Amino acid sequence: MTATTYSALIFDLDGTLIDSAPDIARAVNACFAARGWPELEVAYVESYIGNGPRRLIADIMVDRGLPSDPETVDAAMKGYLDAYSQDPAGRCRLFDHVREDLAALHGAGIRLGICTNKPHELTARILDLLDLARYFDVALGADAVPACKPDPGHLLAVAEAMQLEPGTYAYVGDTRVDQATARAAGIPFFVVPWGTGPGVEVPAQNRLSRLANLIAPTAVAAQ
Repeated sequence: MTATTYSALIFDLDGTLIDSAPDIARAVNACFAARGWPELEVAYVESYIGNGPRRLIADIMVDRGLPSDPETVDAAMKGYLDAYSQDPAGRCRLFDHVREDLAALHGAGIRLGICTNKPHELTARILDLLDLARYFDVALGADAVPACKPDPGHLLAVAEAMQLEPGTYAYVGDTRVDQATARAAGIPFFVVPWGTGPGVEVPAQNRLSRLANLIAPTAVAAQ
């Protein structure tokens, strides 16, 4: 099956379309500074992105030996989200060619959606701030569904909202969480070459060099 067979594509957001790690790290550090906890490097924080805000904060707290009881984690997560919402895209950038490739996909008549573990309201704000919302029919954040990735229901909920038929779409991401989500949903998966994508093992034909590969006649979609 060639990529041109797909009438729709669903994307992860963080690490796939946008490099949001600097903004996320800024918010984590603002939350930590308010509690007298140590400042963290962007690359360190980036390694924990992908499982939603609570896991992000909880996993870092455990790794750093900080108090990680549920009440402390919940309070820290709230502090992180408050800090993040103040400036969710100030340091954010799109990965190379993403804007032009999304425009090309959209212009080719391929419908686009987003399945992300970022909070739903923040997702909508960031897409608006980066002038990307115009390309997407549906974008569902983690708190817009009963269970978020890697639960396949999250991805399938995006497909349902877009009224997509099985076999007509694929998922594009940068993490093993994205890969596991697609596999559990029975959806073909492509990985990007940036973010944590290089560390995800996929067949060569499922490794993109840029998003425009998905409208190239030679792109093959199978997993």
